[in-house]
Amino acid sequence: MRDLQALTSLPFDLIVIGGGINGAATARDAALRGLRTILIEKGDFGGGTTSWSSRLLHGGLRYLEYFEFDLVRESLHEREVLLRNAPHLVKPLSLTIPIYRSGSRSYRIVQAGMVLYDLLSYDKSLPNHRMLSRRSTRQLFRAIDADGLAGAAQYYDGQAEHAERLCLENILDAEQAGATVLNYAQVEDIHLSEQRITGLTCRDLLSGDPFEVTIHDRSVVINASGPWVDEVCGLSQSPVSKGRQIGGTKGSHIIVDAFPGAPNSALYVEAKSDGRPFFILPWLSQYLIGTTDEHYTGSLDRVKADDAEIDYLLKETNAVLPAAHLTREDVRFTYAGVRPLPYAEGKKTGSITRAHILHDHSQEGAKNLISLIGGKLTTHRQVGEEFVNAAFRQRGEAVPTCPTHQRPLPGAMLLDDPRVGEWRDRYRHRIAPTSLSHLIAIYGARTGDLLALIDRHPALAQPIVDYAPDIQAQIVFAVQAELAHTFVDILRHRTTVAMHHTYGFAALPVVAQVLQEYCGWSENLCDRNIRAYHQFMSTNCIPDYALGQESASLQTA
Repeated sequence: MRDLQALTSLPFDLIVIGGGINGAATARDAALRGLRTILIEKGDFGGGTTSWSSRLLHGGLRYLEYFEFDLVRESLHEREVLLRNAPHLVKPLSLTIPIYRSGSRSYRIVQAGMVLYDLLSYDKSLPNHRMLSRRSTRQLFRAIDADGLAGAAQYYDGQAEHAERLCLENILDAEQAGATVLNYAQVEDIHLSEQRITGLTCRDLLSGDPFEVTIHDRSVVINASGPWVDEVCGLSQSPVSKGRQIGGTKGSHIIVDAFPGAPNSALYVEAKSDGRPFFILPWLSQYLIGTTDEHYTGSLDRVKADDAEIDYLLKETNAVLPAAHLTREDVRFTYAGVRPLPYAEGKKTGSITRAHILHDHSQEGAKNLISLIGGKLTTHRQVGEEFVNAAFRQRGEAVPTCPTHQRPLPGAMLLDDPRVGEWRDRYRHRIAPTSLSHLIAIYGARTGDLLALIDRHPALAQPIVDYAPDIQAQIVFAVQAELAHTFVDILRHRTTVAMHHTYGFAALPVVAQVLQEYCGWSENLCDRNIRAYHQFMSTNCIPDYALGQESASLQTA
């Protein structure tokens, strides 16, 4: 149980509202630079926009069209930092752009963009681009639509297959550095006095109990709540923001199994019906296809890929890979999220800047409040650095050197590390080789802590389900060492079991059994979690067209 009442008397220097990737990076940087920091997140860490991203760490090639060269340069630099500081979670990814004579960009235009992309990433460790002829493109991608094909461009970016774990490791490093990090804690009221935030009334959503966070004269409050920025600003009885700041757009994805003609590497494709770019990405032995980009004004807590978006992604994938013949029955999982973009009435969604803005509310009624407008997965470390620099300046203090540019995340480890061989030798007769490789790939240097559970409880080496490499020790580790509190946390955010087959429903009995046996969870608590898990999947992930079918199959199961 958490004793949140004890927080009332603690004097925090920095209060971060929002535990997505940007809030997590800010809390980490602040704690490492000596600020007494608390992070408050109403859901799970990384459970919002971070969890619904395309899982790419990229420079934003298409931002060049809008002359956002500074954003592209910043993104490419941060991609390189992440490849170095989180090599277990961020991997190089080869992407190919098929170029068609009927497309909006000619072969020469794409080539020029590729040259500029290379120039802006002059300090990269990844290879430069290469242009492919029509013949070479057809040889490498034999199932690709050849009608009007002019050639292709190939280049490298980064992929974070487990974006939620990238966020989690920022949280864990922040906590290790002294930060207080709370998930399932919601800010309900913001107290103002003399144009300063003086306190927060919050609620522990696990117990239902309220608690207070006291803010002293030099405290700074960071609003890193993503699409919820305006909602947080609206919690105060007095205005702390003039007008709407966020004009989010919705992005939806589908996940399918390997299909006829599926590419061995990623494709970055221009949709034939409307010219919108989307990705076909190899992802954990499946394919992640997305994203859409639609204006969104609905509930931020209930965002789902609608049937039309799913059909659009299937249709456009079949258009570029005609042998695929993908249908709704091939969709294994869907998800959607809202990008926290600046409000820009009347603008096309694709033309709204992806650059982040640190919005100081000093002239709007809250001198110690700064909100993040925008923000990308790729640039989270930079956002954290800028926030903490701004906090020190607002406190009237000299800005210390930022440590996160060089500091690896807790699990950072290369596969040639001697520990990898030791783990393989020691556990090869207890854990399936595919499972052990999977554990090393996502836990990195922290794998030894997870494997220690198996030394104490050998039965935890068993798989959670037969279709994924995850093992039961991960369930216990998620609760004991990774701040997980719900079945959704375990199956959707600490692992990806939910995203591979039947929305993870087959894993629920195993999760309940393990938590009752090894973590002291009651049967009643597990039953409540199972109901909440079903509700989450129905609300956010199961397509509307499949809800009746899924409900019937679940009752049978």
